[in-house]
Amino acid sequence: MSSKSRREFVQLALAALPAVGVLSIPSRLAAADAKPNSKVAGVQIGLNVPYSFGGKTMNEDEILKNCVALGLSGVELRTQPVEAFLGLNADTVSSKKGESKEDAASKTTKLREWRKSAPMARAKELRAKWENAGVLIEIVKVDGLFKMSDEELDYAFTLAKTLGGRAISTEISHTEAELKRVGQFADKHQFMVGYHGHATTGPADWEKAFALAKFNGANVDIGHFIAGDFGSPVPFITKYHDRVTHVHIKDRKVHNGGNTPFGEGDTPIADVLRLIRDNKWNIQATIEFEYKVPADSDRMKELTRAIDFCRKALAS
Repeated sequence: MSSKSRREFVQLALAALPAVGVLSIPSRLAAADAKPNSKVAGVQIGLNVPYSFGGKTMNEDEILKNCVALGLSGVELRTQPVEAFLGLNADTVSSKKGESKEDAASKTTKLREWRKSAPMARAKELRAKWENAGVLIEIVKVDGLFKMSDEELDYAFTLAKTLGGRAISTEISHTEAELKRVGQFADKHQFMVGYHGHATTGPADWEKAFALAKFNGANVDIGHFIAGDFGSPVPFITKYHDRVTHVHIKDRKVHNGGNTPFGEGDTPIADVLRLIRDNKWNIQATIEFEYKVPADSDRMKELTRAIDFCRKALAS
């Protein structure tokens, strides 16, 4: 992407934002020739997208514009917008209220057939587009991984690699057979899978997965970890840092408490960020936005505040 194109890209991104959010965007983005840079003291601050923007199916171009406007240079990207870019018809995957089991099964079959010949050349185009804009797709979030056929699992790993990722992320299974099967594909491709857990997921769940495959890993959501009353996530991350693909950064209260703006909950966000920084671990600090947007604010403004919170913690 040329300097002129990048300048126009940033201007379009800024123009799409509410005025209240634009005022708080880092001033360095005023220089439209500059690429976004959210790597602070060696730690890549990222964002789970498009989930953190409020959904799963946002157009990838809009996602990229928002990331550039926020100054983000690394993300965890879900496959829904990627597969749409590759040409997957939305009707093939969208479920409808009252849909019969037969129709749902038919869609599953069509999706599997489409994935057999999905155009990886298009995935390369998407990667180039994002990297030229200054945003790396480091983690690829794949929903429904455990329900995929063998051919689909090979497809998922190939897609993640083609996008430039270094790990797949997916919700954790508590079934040993499922963890072992996916782990076998992870080992085959020598590509990490970071299993994401919620407040009911603790160290023992990830340790079970680790024992089943070399490339089974953990996507540690530090907010859920605290809410589940497993204590500070620092000891677990320290012990298994080579298995941690990325951490989800959010703030929650203990005892299954709710999500809060950064700095208002019980999650040791700064401690985790500095742990990664001081040990120079290649672990993306991925913000996952889940708290309720205040009435006098908007999502982009709150995301900017969350990013600034992480920047300040890493700079001190």
